[in-house]
Amino acid sequence: MYVKFQCIDSSNCFHILNSTKPTTPSIGISVSHTKKYKDNKLHDQDARIEKRKNLGVKFRPGFGYDNDVKDKLDCQIGENSRTRVWKNGVLKTQNGFLRKSVGETEKEGKIDGKLGVHTNCSTKWRETQTGFSRKLAHKNEIEGKIGGVQIKSSAKWCNDLKETQNGFFRKPVDRTGSKKKVDGQLSSGNAEEKVESNDRIENKKRVGGQLSLGNVMEKVETKCAKKWARYGGCIPVMLEALETVSNLDEALKPWEKSLTKKERTIILKEQVEWQRAMEIFEWFKRRGCHELNVIHYNIMLRILGKSRRWGAIERLWDEMRERRVEPINSTYGTLIDVYSKGGRREQAMEWLKLMNDRGMVPDEVTMGIVVQMYKMAGEFKKAEEFLKKWSLCKYQVEECVNGAPRSGIRVNGSSGSSVCLSSQTYNNLIDTYGKAGQVKEAYETFHQMLREGIPPTTVTFNTMIHMCGNNGRMEEVASLMRKMEGLQCHPDTRTYNILISLHAKHDNIKMAATYFKLMKDASLEPDTVTYRTLLYAFSIRNMVNEAEKLILEMDKKNLHIDEFTQSSLTRMYLEAGMVERSWSWFQRFHLAGQMSSECYSANIDAFGERGHILEAERAFNCCMVGKRLTVLEFNVMIKAYGISNKYNKACYLFDSMEKHGLSPDRCSYNSLIQMLAGADLPLKAASYARKMQEAGLVDDCIPYCAVISSFVKVGQLEMAVRLFDEMITVDVKPDVVVYGVLINAFADIGSVKDATKYLVEMKKSGLEANAVIYTSLIKLYTKVGYLREAQETYKMLQSFEAGADVYSSNCMIDLYSERSMVRQAEEIFEHLQQKGNANEFSYAMMLCMYKRNGMFKEAIQNVRKMRELGLMTDLLSYNNVLGLYATDGRFKEALATYKEMLSSTIQPDDSTFKSLGIVLLKCGVPKEVVSKLESTRKKDPQIGMQKWASALSSVINVLDTDCPDREDA
Repeated sequence: MYVKFQCIDSSNCFHILNSTKPTTPSIGISVSHTKKYKDNKLHDQDARIEKRKNLGVKFRPGFGYDNDVKDKLDCQIGENSRTRVWKNGVLKTQNGFLRKSVGETEKEGKIDGKLGVHTNCSTKWRETQTGFSRKLAHKNEIEGKIGGVQIKSSAKWCNDLKETQNGFFRKPVDRTGSKKKVDGQLSSGNAEEKVESNDRIENKKRVGGQLSLGNVMEKVETKCAKKWARYGGCIPVMLEALETVSNLDEALKPWEKSLTKKERTIILKEQVEWQRAMEIFEWFKRRGCHELNVIHYNIMLRILGKSRRWGAIERLWDEMRERRVEPINSTYGTLIDVYSKGGRREQAMEWLKLMNDRGMVPDEVTMGIVVQMYKMAGEFKKAEEFLKKWSLCKYQVEECVNGAPRSGIRVNGSSGSSVCLSSQTYNNLIDTYGKAGQVKEAYETFHQMLREGIPPTTVTFNTMIHMCGNNGRMEEVASLMRKMEGLQCHPDTRTYNILISLHAKHDNIKMAATYFKLMKDASLEPDTVTYRTLLYAFSIRNMVNEAEKLILEMDKKNLHIDEFTQSSLTRMYLEAGMVERSWSWFQRFHLAGQMSSECYSANIDAFGERGHILEAERAFNCCMVGKRLTVLEFNVMIKAYGISNKYNKACYLFDSMEKHGLSPDRCSYNSLIQMLAGADLPLKAASYARKMQEAGLVDDCIPYCAVISSFVKVGQLEMAVRLFDEMITVDVKPDVVVYGVLINAFADIGSVKDATKYLVEMKKSGLEANAVIYTSLIKLYTKVGYLREAQETYKMLQSFEAGADVYSSNCMIDLYSERSMVRQAEEIFEHLQQKGNANEFSYAMMLCMYKRNGMFKEAIQNVRKMRELGLMTDLLSYNNVLGLYATDGRFKEALATYKEMLSSTIQPDDSTFKSLGIVLLKCGVPKEVVSKLESTRKKDPQIGMQKWASALSSVINVLDTDCPDREDA
């Protein structure tokens, strides 16, 4: 059949003007763009189509079809979603080719320039993937006309026809025989040629603008992947061929000379592995006929950057320079993006500098990439400064181009410059300001966005809500939700996740649960983040019932419970005292066989921290049965034994690690050494410190310091010194803390010589004394009465930023008090009062000094101040006050102070009754009576203290008129 076409409009489709057959079959056609001459007729002088493109076929309504056929086509329109009718009633399939209903006797004509194929057989037709019709072969013969030469093939050939991916027919390849080639026009003079079934045929047919290659299409699946269907045309076939066939010459042979720039771009963009992308890129370059522009290079730079192929990126950049491919804005943006995300921020900044040096102003996308880079690095100030500079440059460029300033975002401090930005950029800026804590600037950006008429998106509101909530502005969160509703910007799942998280964080768990319900009411499906956030909030508040309801929901939806949530709920059950429930919860995940080593460790730690050592051991054994033991499980189990004071078990478990093929790590040794040292077992701790040294795991003096401190604590100073010397021998350098421990130890025993020795050694090693060491030295000098050394050390201590602490100041007050250096003591005391650091001991030292120097008026004022501040809580303070009252003859106040002691459950000591005896003697009570009272107290403290109180009351009340309390102070 032969048909004649005419182009009738600019839609690249054709009408059939006439046909040699009364019934027109389904026709697939591929023709090129051709020039239209007068009368809209196609002009193709040589009957060849050089540039091919798939086009649709139109039929005039009713032309070539009888009424019965038209009715069937109308039926197809209703039943087949891939067909539609144009305004003139023409039937058209999704890809532009017509499909006729099944059950008709059809004839097919495929026209491609000089190539014409005529087939004639009766069959049922269906539409192939590219729109061409394929018939099920059952006739004895098929006649094909190729370049004017008739070919007749056997019925067997017809029955063996297979559909290729692009919808054409080919015979399956028989690889056992010889091969004969049919290539467009046959060079032989034979009009017919029989095709034998055992011959191997390599068919190359250019039909419909596509080259069908037998040995390529064998390897390509019948249907293209759905993920590529959006591209249409030949691209899905190309991509699947590249995925299926490793040899590029073979895979791309059908389109070798017809690939467009767009097709090359998509092919590169769709590559997953950088090696394959580079191979295709090099293939394009080798062919020479495929021009590679800057977009192709940009794609390759991004692919290589994602794979961290920095050397390949630099080589590609050099190649661009050699080929004179000028980089554009997006080129630099791509380089900055991949380098910053690859952890090479300095190199990313070099690309930005190079961009600036070439006088290129970053576009909005590149600007967003740079701002994001600074934001991820936490350098929010630099992000703001870059935005200011960019805004100013962009404003100047637009002013030069447009001749007038434009309204837009005005960056804080950017001298009034403003540019118009997209909603995505506004969102990025708001997020940057929010993470920098610049809430005011974020709000200004948000309001500017509204003034510009750019509608905020859900992402915008999510960012604003998250920022306000993290800065404690929960009222503004509610205001933003109302504004979101007013603008009819509907919250998404992330919005509700943020709201739930914020309210849980601010301890409003009721509101968090309310938003969870509102989320469901809005027909939004909670995701794993939603459940995880709310579950954690419930678990730390021991809200068992609420947590279990959520777990049931997750189980119904078959949602995965992550390991962090699992361990949090284990802790919740333990905190709620539901030990058995916590164990069954652990068992659920253990029996599922999906727990990681970290999850086992978290559960063992949860049991161990709360003293449930049996459950911790059972969890440890479960892990051991599952053969998932790591050092981590041993470490947390050792810690659990330490918390339960089972030190022997901890040591045994530590020693058994090698039996399980594991070696203790630094954490193992440090945990055990610290545990034993804290339990006053320095000898055991020292043995493990030596093992740690032998294992080569000691990289600092911390383990030795813990053991030395333990020896000092138990009074074995000699062993502490010996271990210190051993540490020096194995070349472990002591730090200022170790020296401080030894200096303080010798200060406690008053050994100035040894303390000074370690102080000198420390300075020789290049270490400077800290405040702790100077405080120890002041304590030492106060104890031995070295005034000058104490004063010098105190001055050194005052030179520190924090200044002298209250302990060292009290030591100096005590030292001055013993020497009756009232003025110096008062200076230090007043300084403590100004800073609010004066404590009960400070007042007590001043009281002693005033009493010792007969300054009773100042002493009484000091006592009153102590009572006002509530600093009468210690036995020493009461004894000092009683001594003052006894010395100054204030017997009534002395009695009141004694009764106050008894009511506050502070037990008097010998010093207390010594002062009270002075009161009785001064009131005329015989010495023998006082001795008898003291003897009674020692035999029975409770009865004795009551007799003392009775004696004091009776004597003081009787002599009240003779010995009145003075009110002159």
